[in-house]
Amino acid sequence: MIARPTYLSAEERREMTVETVVDLAAEQNPADITTDAIAKRMGVTQGALFRHFSSKDAILQAVMEWVSERLLARIDKATSIAASPLEAIEAAFMAHIHFIAEHPGVPRMLFEELQRTEQTLAKRMARTLLQVYGDRLGRLFMDGKRRGQLPASLDEKAAATLFVGMIQGLAMQSHIEGDVKRIRESAPGVFALYRRSIEAAK
Repeated sequence: MIARPTYLSAEERREMTVETVVDLAAEQNPADITTDAIAKRMGVTQGALFRHFSSKDAILQAVMEWVSERLLARIDKATSIAASPLEAIEAAFMAHIHFIAEHPGVPRMLFEELQRTEQTLAKRMARTLLQVYGDRLGRLFMDGKRRGQLPASLDEKAAATLFVGMIQGLAMQSHIEGDVKRIRESAPGVFALYRRSIEAAK
């Protein structure tokens, strides 16, 4: 549960709204989250909510910004202290896994946005996040090749796709099992298999 101080600045209220949406997404289908439910969880009126956001889509846009900034910052921090490209790749994987364990509503919201037929700004931001993430991974794979840790024949795009796919699969499986925290237990073994596969790529 998010602690809610009595007095908040406009920026703090906006961030509180975003965190509330992420919390609700962990409990229910993100598509079913209404502004009324958000306001009730926060203990405010819908009118108070709309003083900070013009629409529900504006709230979702802010959520995608929040996810992108925090996830990428966490990955950048984890990879910056790694001693080698392969260690950096593993650090990125585990940083993402821990982020999901702490915010289980995030993958559900990303899936929901990417499945929407309409081209919303939030959907475009989710797609951009995946592209930026893939670029970061690509640089790590290229560095691994230059330093002789990965074979020159490694398909960087395929490796990045598989990397993200593993995380998505683990997130989905943990939601099906009803215990998102277990994703931390499954992740090391999955990454070990992945590491062996990219090291042996032909």
